[in-house]
Amino acid sequence: MLVPLAKLSCPAYQCFHALKIKKNYLPLCATRWSSTSPVPRITTHYTIYPRDKDKRWEGVNMERFAEEADVVIVGAGPAGLSAAVRLKQLAAKHEKDIRVCLVEKAAQIGAHTLSGACLDPSAFKELFPDWKEKGAPLNTPVTEDRFGILTEKYRIPVPILPGLPMNNHGNYIVRLGHLVSWMGEQAEALGVEVYPGYAAAEVLFHDDGSVKGIATNDVGIQKDGAPKLWIIDEKKWKPGRVDHTVGWPLDRHTYGGSFLYHLNEGEPLVALGLVVGLDYQNPYLSPFREFQRWKHHPSIRPTLEGGKRIAYGARALNEGGFQSIPKLTFPGGLLIGCSPGFLNVPKIKGTHTAMKSGILAAESIFNQLTSENLQSKTIGLHITEYEDNLKKSWVWKELYAVRNIRPSCHGILGMYGGMIYTGIFYWIFRGMEPWTLKHKGSDSDQLKAAKDCTPIEYPKPDGQISFDLLSSVALSGTNHEHDQPAHLTLRDDSIPVHRNLSIYDGPEQRFCPAGVYEFVPLEQGDGFRLQINAQNCVHCKTCDIKDPSQNINWVVPEGGGGPAYNGM
Repeated sequence: MLVPLAKLSCPAYQCFHALKIKKNYLPLCATRWSSTSPVPRITTHYTIYPRDKDKRWEGVNMERFAEEADVVIVGAGPAGLSAAVRLKQLAAKHEKDIRVCLVEKAAQIGAHTLSGACLDPSAFKELFPDWKEKGAPLNTPVTEDRFGILTEKYRIPVPILPGLPMNNHGNYIVRLGHLVSWMGEQAEALGVEVYPGYAAAEVLFHDDGSVKGIATNDVGIQKDGAPKLWIIDEKKWKPGRVDHTVGWPLDRHTYGGSFLYHLNEGEPLVALGLVVGLDYQNPYLSPFREFQRWKHHPSIRPTLEGGKRIAYGARALNEGGFQSIPKLTFPGGLLIGCSPGFLNVPKIKGTHTAMKSGILAAESIFNQLTSENLQSKTIGLHITEYEDNLKKSWVWKELYAVRNIRPSCHGILGMYGGMIYTGIFYWIFRGMEPWTLKHKGSDSDQLKAAKDCTPIEYPKPDGQISFDLLSSVALSGTNHEHDQPAHLTLRDDSIPVHRNLSIYDGPEQRFCPAGVYEFVPLEQGDGFRLQINAQNCVHCKTCDIKDPSQNINWVVPEGGGGPAYNGM
């Protein structure tokens, strides 16, 4: 998450609007493609085909509007809202006037938020000590904590000892989208200017290279230019129960696990999902269909029988952890939240660390903006004390302690080796071993060729416990303006067929949880072409991460587009 900064005398700029322009564009792609014809154009986005080289843009005046602010925060998630709230709290306490603007690509605050979620409330309580009086939606304290290993037909219970990462004593099961929406209300009450429906598309720079601010994307351009929530049988409802499993349907070399949380929201709701590490090797694996298969396990199915699915969503988690945290500050901005990698992977929790990073960022920014002896080598302030303060906080200590658990799963025993390692080196030594294990590389480099792997035969969905992909995507509320350039861009339109399909059997048609990518037969002749159904995209960005050719580049669509999660 990027927080562009500027001195009070040299404000940051944001583009909030763009005028509609001429409608005289070419078709999205050719309708016919044979083996001897040129590759049809799939990508029309200006990041691939610059406008200064497009004659259709000659003479077009793109009028823009700018706004000035002291601090601009991109993304209204837990971290961004925490930073905004803390800045205004400090401004009020010290009687300072600081303009804080927050832009969010979702049409409503919380509409793109997706998580289980079992919340460690430490940072939340620090930010809102009077959260109960303010009516924060923390309605379900954890009352029961279970962990198990699944075989194809059985569940082996595993005790959760005090001190292990999976211990959830004192945590809350929440609908994170509702919590984020509530935090947005608190931010606005403090004077934060919140702008939902505006997607930050690019970073603007001063002449000295420091960040000036952000520009939102243009609108009015034509097209050619899993967890779920269920309502279950009330007799099977155990409010406050937290259930985690590892094992089936994944093999030991595929990192992942499941969660099933019972919420106390006035009706028998459960949130459930399957997490699959994107470093899996078999290109025939479909995370969505593994999830459907998991729900049929004898220990899971009884909870769902007689129930009704009411929502669906998907997202990618940044699980690199301590080893993958990048440099967090740069002239004019800094990184907070989940994007830099503050997720505690074995706990499957990152909201508390994301919020704490936002709090620390706000405190560091405030100190710089209000300093009477402010000196800066660049126009955009370089807030180096943020990273120093983070390294002194409990966030750094927590992430360091669990740094070796995820990479320990890369050994011959896979996931089970990781569990053994956790029991010895985390539970006994609390992560103080004098070494740091390395990850095995980028997720996009891990796929094996299709010829070296066994195709996976998935059972057909029964329409009661398991479901097809498109009917699930419909429950996400996903919607995009149809007549805009596809935001799933390709650096080379020929690669999907000539490399991904020929070597890996087109893994994008399986790793996407929303049916965005399809290989369809050519209208004439033999062969296939890639079809991109951008309107289905739920903004999980899995394609950008897992594409073995690193040819897909996810960019923001028009603001307001995407999923419309209701308290996911």
